[in-house]
Amino acid sequence: MASLPLCRSPSSLLPSWPHRPVSASFHPKSPSSPVAAHVSVQDPPPQDPAPPADSGPNGTSPGSNTRYLWVNPNSPRAAGVVRARAGSGRRSRLASAAAALGACEPDEAAVAAALEAAFPEPPSEQDAVIVLNTAAAARPETAALALRWFLANAGVRRKVILYNVVLKLLRKKRRWSETDALWGEMLRDGVQPDNATFSTVISCARACGLPSKAVEWFEKMPEFGCSPDMLTYSAVIDAYGRAGNAEAALRLYDRARAEKWQLDPVICSTVIKIHSTTGNFDGALNVFEEMKAAGVKPNLVVYNTMLDAMGRAMRPWVVKTIHREMVDQQVQPSKATYSCLLHAYTRARYGEDAMAVYRLMKDEAMDIDVVHYNMLLSMCADIGYVDDAEEIFRDMKASMDSRSKPDSWSYSSMVTLYSSTANVLGAEGILNEMVGAGFKPNIFVLTSLIRCYGKAGRTDDVVRSFDMLEELGISPDDRFCGCLLSVAGNTPAEELGKVINCIERSNAQLGAVVKLLVDRSASSESFREAASELLSNARGVVKMPYCNCLMDLCVNLNQMEKACALLDAAQQLGIYANIQTRTQTQWSLHLRGLSVGAARTTLHVWMNDLYTALQNGGEGLPPLLGIHTGQGKNTYSDRGLAAMFEAHLKELDAPFHEAPDKAGWFLTTSVAAKHWLETKKASELVAV
Repeated sequence: MASLPLCRSPSSLLPSWPHRPVSASFHPKSPSSPVAAHVSVQDPPPQDPAPPADSGPNGTSPGSNTRYLWVNPNSPRAAGVVRARAGSGRRSRLASAAAALGACEPDEAAVAAALEAAFPEPPSEQDAVIVLNTAAAARPETAALALRWFLANAGVRRKVILYNVVLKLLRKKRRWSETDALWGEMLRDGVQPDNATFSTVISCARACGLPSKAVEWFEKMPEFGCSPDMLTYSAVIDAYGRAGNAEAALRLYDRARAEKWQLDPVICSTVIKIHSTTGNFDGALNVFEEMKAAGVKPNLVVYNTMLDAMGRAMRPWVVKTIHREMVDQQVQPSKATYSCLLHAYTRARYGEDAMAVYRLMKDEAMDIDVVHYNMLLSMCADIGYVDDAEEIFRDMKASMDSRSKPDSWSYSSMVTLYSSTANVLGAEGILNEMVGAGFKPNIFVLTSLIRCYGKAGRTDDVVRSFDMLEELGISPDDRFCGCLLSVAGNTPAEELGKVINCIERSNAQLGAVVKLLVDRSASSESFREAASELLSNARGVVKMPYCNCLMDLCVNLNQMEKACALLDAAQQLGIYANIQTRTQTQWSLHLRGLSVGAARTTLHVWMNDLYTALQNGGEGLPPLLGIHTGQGKNTYSDRGLAAMFEAHLKELDAPFHEAPDKAGWFLTTSVAAKHWLETKKASELVAV
């Protein structure tokens, strides 16, 4: 082979060397070179002939872009060049085969033709693995067809390896039906599955949302002599959890701990979620701490799972700690992270923290859907964050995303917000916006509206809103009736009949009880019997609200005897439990959760019991007497029960004083209480 050098090579100055019939080529290392260098170890070193007539000034041919270099065939460099050329050729052949396989239709004949053209000689097992990995990833429907051809034509020592390659490709594409079919074909072919086979199929079933199938395959492993490894256990623990078999998942986790397996974030996240789902929030927290102690670094999924669990557990202080740890570990939060934080803080009514998360999401231009907006609005309505709620509602209306626009629940929360502050204009304005947006007022909106009118003393508007309920064809529910009862407790006596009429139209039995309460000629015993029957038939969630509102009405109408009769009936039915507690050192009255009227009635009865104990000369009073009112906002009023009760105690000239170190507690000594009780007339303490 003759060649013309573009420039003189140092090797051309050497004498000729013996050579072997081997040739190789390589590209120069310099990417800036415009020509390709062909290396020959077959031809002798070329001589320097005279340049042809049409050569360039440097001895180059105008139409040539190639130069040839000779390499000593006995040098290590020559062997490396030969191997590189052979490897490059093999890679090129395999790439061409993969491209042809990926381009052909999923037909057995077409696949066979493409592979026969690419492999005139039988391919190796490694060739088959490379082609399947490359081509079938783009066209998984051809994977099984190509697998059959390779099994028949390639030099395959372990068929299970090729089956595992295709199974992994099907898992990546989440093709469960094809995976199941290939398993059956594998068994018919007499191929014994190995651990990798089971691990792949189990994780495929889990990825396809078929946890029961994953468990089924896990339980098949002993039949084929396979023992699960850590990857398989990790997948199966998750599968058991998703399939609802928490007991089996926890057994495997306990085994992993006992045998000191290397835990991973997938296992821990699954077990945390199982504990959270079953309500074992302490167990979830223990797993989280155990994994860190074992050196397993929590990832984003684990952190999000823990945030969700502690949010469900109503432990916002733990949520804050975990979030701070997440930030310190530089784990980048996701939208799911912010969703968990919002859920935890809004449920616990951590207003400042929830609003901080919301504004952070706004700053990062993160999508906020109507569900998250409504969580925030509901929280604001409950804790009276008027300005924040108005900001959120404006953001919802200004959003360009249809998923963020206000819905019926959003309007309902805004009406509730304005109702809690007796802002009639605000509530009516939102109601008009709601109707204008195409939403009809629901039972929640009308309940809040009636409460708003009741607080504002607009009885006629209460009746008008009640009539709207009938016009819309909405049936009053227990919550609505309770709202009417609450309004009745604050209605002047001259207008009370209008509200009682609405109550009677909503619930005839409740209306009859209220009429007996108002009727001063009706006996306390008849009222007690009617109230007992009503409360016995009522749903559990409304028993206490009904009692609270009825006692408010009794106190407002100065019907203390009926209030005491109602309290006795409620205690007989177990509605008020553990109101009084006694120890050797302290007797306590627990009023938290009661309305103002119910609290005053309970105090009245308790003082009567104390007075009776002194008069009968029985057991002496303990050193300390206490009244617990709680310190939060009262459900049945705009103020906290503690503030209102403190004023009532001053009216009675009772010697109870707010405890400086126990919020919501009023305490006195037995000496002071005895002196006060003895100076009071029995008629002021004992119900008539």
